[in-house]
Amino acid sequence: MADRYIEPDTPELRARWGNFAWTDENAAKAKDIVARYPEGRQRSAVMPLLDLAQRQVGAELDTQGWLPIPVMEYVADYLDMPIIRVVEVATFYTMYNIAPIGRFHVQVCGTTPCMLRGSDDIMAACKARGMQKGHTTEDGLFSLTEVECMGNCASAPMVQINDDNYEDLTPERLDAVLDALARGETPKAGTQEPGRHTVEPLGGPTTLKEMVSENHDYRGEW
Repeated sequence: MADRYIEPDTPELRARWGNFAWTDENAAKAKDIVARYPEGRQRSAVMPLLDLAQRQVGAELDTQGWLPIPVMEYVADYLDMPIIRVVEVATFYTMYNIAPIGRFHVQVCGTTPCMLRGSDDIMAACKARGMQKGHTTEDGLFSLTEVECMGNCASAPMVQINDDNYEDLTPERLDAVLDALARGETPKAGTQEPGRHTVEPLGGPTTLKEMVSENHDYRGEW
């Protein structure tokens, strides 16, 4: 499970984020998001608006972003809802960062399929690089979180780093990804298994082989 704590609301935090407001671009996005919901249901926009706010904070800090209390208050005021309701959402879902985060947020899936495929070794590889769950490395590069299933069971074990998934990992493959990020490079996202394109069988297709290169109508063959 994720080790999470909400960053205390301090005068310094207020001084930095107390005047948070949408940028012109995000103000237009926020308006479009709220318009998706029926009249009287605008508060349902809280999740995408929290994501938008987190990304705006991240753009200022060159990180994935996080949600200081004043920023949550801004979203609450925008939707005319109690701040506690916004905090409940932000603290429940690990997609929202409720404390400052490093430039790269390393989220390791520890649910059963990933665990059976070696997620403990992936977590150990992170710790060997000085990462600790719920903390950021001293150089500000990496923050480590253990999360629940992120839907890549067929290519386990996997981690999500910011908005990208890295799958079919071994400790060595993860090290290569993290080294590339630390150098300012953009490593290939998705499966890290050589020769594997997405989540097809490692030995190649065993059925519907004619569909590999083009659409094929099998109906006459049934």
